[in-house]
Amino acid sequence: MDSTFLSETNLFKGISPEAITAMLPCLDARTKSYKKEDCIFLAGDQIHEIGLVLSGSVNIVADFYWGTSHIFGHFEKGEIFAENYAAIPNKELPVSVIAAKDCEVLFLDMQKMMTTCQKVCASHQSLSKNLLMISAKKNLNLSSRMMHTASKSIRGRLLSYLSEQAINHGSNKFQIPFNRQQLADYLAVDRSAMSNELSKMQKEGLIQFHKNEFVLNELS
Repeated sequence: MDSTFLSETNLFKGISPEAITAMLPCLDARTKSYKKEDCIFLAGDQIHEIGLVLSGSVNIVADFYWGTSHIFGHFEKGEIFAENYAAIPNKELPVSVIAAKDCEVLFLDMQKMMTTCQKVCASHQSLSKNLLMISAKKNLNLSSRMMHTASKSIRGRLLSYLSEQAINHGSNKFQIPFNRQQLADYLAVDRSAMSNELSKMQKEGLIQFHKNEFVLNELS
């Protein structure tokens, strides 16, 4: 286990590699490798572990009654997933977790992460604090997404999202973390319709864009 890499993740931030190595057995840590499209967690599972992506990436996939599916979330190397459901005993997953690429995942027992060890060590307290911080940030991101998708129009959703990105970057020039399909999924709109709306906004002088690079123009 590469404890140096783990010390650079948000979950183990501020904890030394040596402390992480000593802590992992207390958390019932285990690793498992998956091939692309392998199922890591299946909708309906009751889980007690969170996953931390050591390599590759995973998708959170919602399957609908009619056989269609939708990618609801995506996690890259160093990120964690399933913590909210692992924290609630007997809570069934409403979504599946699927390997987006060949990947390796570190699993950690959630209850042991939430329960301070007998030594009440500083490292365990830091871990709990980091976990709370990650959960809070995810909730804020979810709130932002709800705000962006509140508008009934595609333009309204784009304007809301792009405005937030400009504020977050402190500039009218910025890069977004999504490609076109990912942005459409995030805003819950049709990709072709969204692309058409972006083109209209560019022709009207509201924005300029190239791939995932955007410039917001001031209105005259």
